[in-house]
Amino acid sequence: MPIISMFYGIIIRMYLLDNKHHNLPHIHAKYAEYEASIDIADGEVLAGELPRKQLRLVQAWIELHHDELMADWELATSNENPYKIDPL
Repeated sequence: MPIISMFYGIIIRMYLLDNKHHNLPHIHAKYAEYEASIDIADGEVLAGELPRKQLRLVQAWIELHHDELMADWELATSNENPYKIDPL
């Protein structure tokens, strides 16, 4: 599961071939003992949880990098490694 970005103690990953898990383009964000799957389209939590402050940071990051995340999602669903994306 490639790490595509890290900022403020948050690790952002995108699993290869994970389109069967939630059927929506999403990322996995981990902060300390918290982890959540977050929809790329609207920043909504699909599963898991993050503290409120860290969730807001991830949602802002998603909004800034939406096009790059969608391009990475296409790569990941084709079993290719996604590109790194600049941190927040």
